[in-house]
Amino acid sequence: MQTKKTFIWIFAVILTISAAIYQRLTGPTHPQRTQISISGQTYKFKLLRTFDGDGDCPITVAMPDTVVKGTLEYRVYPQKVDYTKLEMKRQGENLSASLPHQGMAGKLEYKVVFTKGNEQFVLNNGAPTVIRYKGYVPNFILFPHILCMFLAMLFSNVAGIFALFKIPSRKMLKITLGTIFIGGLIMGPLVQKYAFNELWAGVPYGWDLTDNKTLIAFAAWMIAYLFNRKQESRYWVVAAMVVTLGIFSIPHSLFGSQLDANTGKIIQGSIMPYISMFF
Repeated sequence: MQTKKTFIWIFAVILTISAAIYQRLTGPTHPQRTQISISGQTYKFKLLRTFDGDGDCPITVAMPDTVVKGTLEYRVYPQKVDYTKLEMKRQGENLSASLPHQGMAGKLEYKVVFTKGNEQFVLNNGAPTVIRYKGYVPNFILFPHILCMFLAMLFSNVAGIFALFKIPSRKMLKITLGTIFIGGLIMGPLVQKYAFNELWAGVPYGWDLTDNKTLIAFAAWMIAYLFNRKQESRYWVVAAMVVTLGIFSIPHSLFGSQLDANTGKIIQGSIMPYISMFF
């Protein structure tokens, strides 16, 4: 039994780390990786998609070919207006220009355009990169939130696999419920408050997918807890694990809080304008 539990814990750790890495790397806040070839030379770049500084956001790209010039083009997202163009200044091997500061949850879309002689080269095949501005979240708020949510995913996987192998899982169920509550429903709103000046942007107040994912996970484990109060009901534990693994595999911050530049109010995600048509 103990050997089986050890293997389950090892597998659960691997599964949790894999899901966490996938979620972070595919999320819209992770730097966008792109590359371009100029005169037979390939250059690789990482373009910022989130910024929490107080001032303007510097966009710096390495371009050792000193003949190449750069232009930073930007506009408020999702407005379809002409791009504002800024000449990028050369600093050694780097070209740099700054995007103007935006309010919390404000977004800009931008392009980096290289020019060499009469040729132009646009990063990311011409598709703009969207960057979201947010407030700074102190580490004493952010780290406990991340830790609790990671542990919640881990304990969720352990509880579910325990249930699959008919190992008593009620203790792990309670720990999972507790870590989701602390990390998602207490620390999560504090992170949201610092970042976007809103404690909760999920149902019933909005459609922020991150908040709603947390709410769904907590509800799944609360249901499992209620069905396991008197005796083991492992099917509900497995179901809660599957739900949790599924929703936390969704890219982090997808359809997150977004500032409406016209009204000055924060809406939730790029799907919000379409959803609001039906309400």
